Amino acid sequence: MKLYGTPPTRALRAIWLINELEIDCEIVEVDMGIGEHKNPQMLALNPTGKLPVLVDGDDVISESCAIQLYLAEKFPEKGFMGANLSERGQIYRWMFFLATEIEQPLWRVGLHTRMYPEDERLAADVPLAKRDGEAMIAVLEDHMKDREFIVGDRLSVADFNAAYTLNWAREGGILGDAPGLNAYVERMYTRPKAPPTIEEAWDELKRQIA
Repeated sequence: MKLYGTPPTRALRAIWLINELEIDCEIVEVDMGIGEHKNPQMLALNPTGKLPVLVDGDDVISESCAIQLYLAEKFPEKGFMGANLSERGQIYRWMFFLATEIEQPLWRVGLHTRMYPEDERLAADVPLAKRDGEAMIAVLEDHMKDREFIVGDRLSVADFNAAYTLNWAREGGILGDAPGLNAYVERMYTRPKAPPTIEEAWDELKRQIA
């Protein structure tokens, strides 16, 4: 099994779950700075040219959320996929919520502040994206009242997704002072098998380049 992807990208979501599952999976770093993610080998695995990509025998899985769900289901004995259909339904719900309602505003901010060429950036979309993200953060903050985990009363794949996404939200300036979610992120990143935060991964990447 191989995972193609390099921190601080969303490969961290998959790397975190791989760490927690304690499985044998080679992490293949891809140098996006020189365009390795768009070479013929990578495009054959994922025509979008995006990372991460998991290769497990004949199975090729792209999209970080899909990789997390695939791994959690492949190793059910670890208990990260939910004990029954009801719990799994809630895992799907909150993972898709995180991807569509919180991650997307973060992408909009990133695109219009750093990633797009300056002449393509829409400065007016940045405050709108932050407003949209903050509204959904409030929904999740309310959900987490008196909760330790995203779903049920035990750790699930949704937590590894949420912790990464909320760390991104904190660094992207939309997590705000949500006390429950800030405490949740801090708690998750004290886990022994937690990956580096996005900021820590960026710092390490800069050191390697220097």
